[in-house]
Amino acid sequence: MPLIIIIVSLIALKYFEIGPFAGISWWWIAGLMGVAFIWFEFLERMFGLDKRKAHEEIEKTRKERVKKTFDSHKRR
Repeated sequence: MPLIIIIVSLIALKYFEIGPFAGISWWWIAGLMGVAFIWFEFLERMFGLDKRKAHEEIEKTRKERVKKTFDSHKRR
């Protein structure tokens, strides 16, 4: 996500010609977009980062459900 924020910021700085970013080439920004595309489409899947986030969400939800169930049984 930080890569996307950097890309959007660079696009805005280049478009509005702010500071030293007015002089950079659009190719640098396009190159960063290519890196982001490769990261999110291929490398993240290869390293299993997309699945890890999903598993963490499921595990968190499961733990909350178990805790809520045991808390309700203790009250009875």
